[in-house]
Amino acid sequence: MAKRVDIRAEAPDDVVFIRAVTAGAFARAPYSNRMEAAIVDALRQAGSLSLSLVATNEGEIVGHVAFSPVLIDGQAGDWYGLGPVSVRPDRQRQGVGQMLIGRGLEQLRGRGAEGCVVFGDPAYYGRFGFASDPDLYFPDAPPGYFLRLAFRNTSPRGEVRYHAAFG
Repeated sequence: MAKRVDIRAEAPDDVVFIRAVTAGAFARAPYSNRMEAAIVDALRQAGSLSLSLVATNEGEIVGHVAFSPVLIDGQAGDWYGLGPVSVRPDRQRQGVGQMLIGRGLEQLRGRGAEGCVVFGDPAYYGRFGFASDPDLYFPDAPPGYFLRLAFRNTSPRGEVRYHAAFG
């Protein structure tokens, strides 16, 4: 049986725990450059961590999700990039990441955002409604792994750029 998880906005006292959860979540990931915790810190320091949610269980942070603005063809709009998503290794595959992503997307919609993009597994992110769109692309992304979720009936065209914190 899964342990109860609550989702809430990041608080100032959470930063060190978010860093630890993020580093731990990617420590053994073969696709990681181990920079995810530094990315979250840099987004926060730049004021570009548009939405930062934590998952807690009995007061302990067990997961985190970040959303930050993206540029499309060099223009700022109301589109956001999802990631990193981090779940403590002992809580992975229990729905924590799914809850964080779902709540984050719900909050972005509530704020009137136009949409969200993610670079990731289409089988996983497809469950949230993300889909590949050849008109909205990220350089050097393998075909089908850069995905978008439009919150309105229109989707922009062009090259997507994440914040400089992503490197």
